[in-house]
Order: sequence, then structure tokens, then C-alpha cells
Amino acid sequence: MVTDVTAGETVIVVMGPKSRGLLQPLTDTDLSNAAFPFGTAKEIELGMGLARAHRITYVGELGWELYVSSDMARLVFDTILRAGAGHGLKIAGLHALNSLRIEKAYRHFGNDITDEDHVLEAGMGFAVKLEKARGKFGDFIGREAVLRAKERGLKSRLLQFKLTDPEPLVYHNEPIWAGKRIVGQVRSGAYGHTLGGSIAMGYVSCEPSETAADVAGRSYEIEIAGDRFPATASARPMYDPKGERIRG
Repeated sequence: MVTDVTAGETVIVVMGPKSRGLLQPLTDTDLSNAAFPFGTAKEIELGMGLARAHRITYVGELGWELYVSSDMARLVFDTILRAGAGHGLKIAGLHALNSLRIEKAYRHFGNDITDEDHVLEAGMGFAVKLEKARGKFGDFIGREAVLRAKERGLKSRLLQFKLTDPEPLVYHNEPIWAGKRIVGQVRSGAYGHTLGGSIAMGYVSCEPSETAADVAGRSYEIEIAGDRFPATASARPMYDPKGERIRG
């Protein structure tokens, strides 16, 4: 029997370099890096409510996703809002989240990655454990296909781009040029307020022998409304490439 409990929970996301300082006075749970490291989850008391706190991020900053039962959501939200007044707390929506996640080169399923994209071409090879031990369920589905692609080389790679001109805006589906050829299309784009320009993510074609550094090292332009604008490319996140901020 499966029960849909989606409506029973609300998610309140508290992110940013001051998030620990904001939340710590509201709970007896130790939120320090040593006691509550990145990638862990705990049930905590938060004000007069309860939350399942996940130390994870989709914006590239220190923070927590707080899963709260819907009947306590308003109480927990108001508690955070009052406490945040002294920390410069701002309420942000999905456009802000989208901008931040693109700066951090976080993939969005449905745009940047789909069931038709290859996990290695998407730069997500770290999430595939090719050496996974064979248990009673056997190898994971698709393992052989990943091994074949790894052996033959990749036909395209997902790169992050930043327009050198801070004025044009990138949204979605803009052609990506390398010299006189269109080599791909933008999958997602937004203005990156931290990086100071339009940021985009898109796949570009490549030769199997080319490394990620080779492909990112080309000269690229992105076409917007018929005009082409130079863009720098990177195979690693342009913002906090080592992930130090999320683990601090």
C-alpha cells in the first residue's frame, strides 16, 4: 500500500552565510559543522514546532531544507521570519533560486538533464558507482552503457557559460556557436547577480578524444535575438568550484 503524503508537509528553505546564526538560537540541536555536517538530516525542535532538517542546498550556500508538517508550517515560518529581522533575512522565490543554482552549475531535471541525456556527458559521473558490488539484484540498469561510453569517449559535454557583456539576458534554447558552427543550445539560463552577468548551461558537441578542459577552452558565442555575444565556458562551477561555502 502506498500513501501520498505530499500535502502533509511543507518545505521551508533557509540558505545563506548567516543561516546557521539565524537558526541556532531557535533550536537546542547543535547546528555546528562538526555536529551537523553537510549531507546529513535530523529531526529538530524549531521554536514551538518540529522539523526534519536536511543540511543540503540547491543554491550553493550554507543552509538547511526544513520539512515541517503542514499544520506547523505557519508557526515555524513566523518564528524564522521574526528571528531573521536581525540578520537581514529576505524572502526569495523560484527566480532567485534558479539564478543561484545556475551560478553554481546545479543541474535541473527536465532542462539540463533528462532521460535522454548521458550521465557522463552531463558531468554527473561522480553520481554513478561503476564499481558497485554485484548483489542479489545484479548490476544497476545502464551500467554497461556507461562503461561503453567511458571507453569510446563522449560526443557532447554540458558546460557552464558566462557572457562577457553584462547586458544581454539568456533564458533557454539560444544557439551556442564555436566559430562558424552551431555546436549546441542553451538548456537553462538566468542573470547571475554574484558573477555579474548572464549565466547559461548547455551541451556542446565534441570529439571523443577531447577532454572537458579541451572543450571548455574553445571560443564560444551565444546567439540572442539574432546577435552573437562572446561567452567564456567552464566544465566546473564558476561559483565556489570546490564547494567550500556549502560545507562551512
